[in-house]
Amino acid sequence: MTHQVHAFEPPERFVAGTVGPPGERTFFLQARGGGRLVSVALEKVQVSLLAEKLEELLTEAQRRFGVELPEAAAAVGDNDPLDTPVDEEFRVGTLGLAFDVDTATVVIEAIAVGEAEAEVELGDADDDEDEDPDEPDDDLDRLRVRLTPEATRAFIERARRVVNAGRPPCPLCGQPLDPAGHLCPRHNGYHR
Repeated sequence: MTHQVHAFEPPERFVAGTVGPPGERTFFLQARGGGRLVSVALEKVQVSLLAEKLEELLTEAQRRFGVELPEAAAAVGDNDPLDTPVDEEFRVGTLGLAFDVDTATVVIEAIAVGEAEAEVELGDADDDEDEDPDEPDDDLDRLRVRLTPEATRAFIERARRVVNAGRPPCPLCGQPLDPAGHLCPRHNGYHR
């Protein structure tokens, strides 16, 4: 089976975004460049962790290699919606991050969910010593993006805005509030 590597080094635009109303949103990473548009679906927690780990990567690159980091953007950056059409190329199973010292760029790689990951999620994984479960399969589709520290900082800020733009949390239990309210465990199941 052949796999595709969608490489954008660098992209014209690389953002995290959503489609759908709060509570039913589908999260995407979208890269545009060279007349191509690639959108990959992922979970909200993956977007949140990606922003967090990118921030840690930039801090470590500054500490270890003396990379000049831009300050956090005071003004709102790219707040445009995702480019259309938003066609899902694949669902992300693994995210990889690296810092290329030679070019002073951040490399983000989103790798598709593989059959082994799907089996692990279902609890049907075999104990096979020949394969390392921590190594992503080379036969999986991937999205590879190379960003400058400035573009990485802009991506982090937007990703955080997208994650925080969902449903507000309940002040008592912290679970997301639907427009019609929710059954709050802190109220013994009464509708709040």
